[in-house]
Amino acid sequence: MERASRIIRGLRGPGGEITSERVACAAWGPSVGKKIAAHTRAARMVRTRLIVEVEDHIWQKQLFALTPQILGALARNLGGGMVDDLEFRIVPRRREPQRAATAAPALVADEAEGIEDPILRSIYRASRKRALA
Repeated sequence: MERASRIIRGLRGPGGEITSERVACAAWGPSVGKKIAAHTRAARMVRTRLIVEVEDHIWQKQLFALTPQILGALARNLGGGMVDDLEFRIVPRRREPQRAATAAPALVADEAEGIEDPILRSIYRASRKRALA
């Protein structure tokens, strides 16, 4: 029960209630591990079926093959009977908003700053100055 208490901590929803859906979704990550949790997201519960969003059909197939092991891990973390089935739905990752890289004119970086030796740096700058003159 120690794992369940860690999962339940901080799950209070509106009105202070803890729903079985929130508990099952919170138990997804600890039950499957970091690698799988990074590519999936437990979305919601429909009766005793946990709906899990996956990135693509490859993850869907692989996780479908691992369903008995995942259900066993969920039963160990949550107790039996809470999640009896899993459904994997393909939902592509949302793209993060892109920042404007060229919003402000960028200063031209001096490639000579990449040269660590100060003598070689000054020689490079002098030769570049002669070449551009």
